[in-house]
Amino acid sequence: MGGTADQTAEAAALATRLGITRGMTVQEVGYDTDTDDLVVEAVEAASGQHMVDEDYDGVVDAVILWWRADDGDLGDAVVDAMVPLADAGVIWLLTPKHGRPGALEPADIPDAASTSGMRRTTSVTLSNWQAVRLVPR
Repeated sequence: MGGTADQTAEAAALATRLGITRGMTVQEVGYDTDTDDLVVEAVEAASGQHMVDEDYDGVVDAVILWWRADDGDLGDAVVDAMVPLADAGVIWLLTPKHGRPGALEPADIPDAASTSGMRRTTSVTLSNWQAVRLVPR
């Protein structure tokens, strides 16, 4: 990961807030042209490896799930994201911040978490995205 010292420090702080550490296998779901490259670079730098994609068939320590209001059924996406998770794995649900195109309704995340057997624990703001940590109940 290149960039200025400030960008490198920002990326390291972001990875720390997401709990990403060296050696973790992180799966990325929902990547598109609107996703934040700094998040991707931070996760990969902290884990020491590229994120795996949706076709990966192994066990992962975390899932970065980019989600927008028009992407379909969030509950189904969370259930699908749970499949490769290790026992102590987490899903970081990244959605556009309120007021931005693709932002979710406030009740969408707790509803999806509840119906999928997950619970919401932490929220982190990442530039134009809101990250919500989901863990198994």
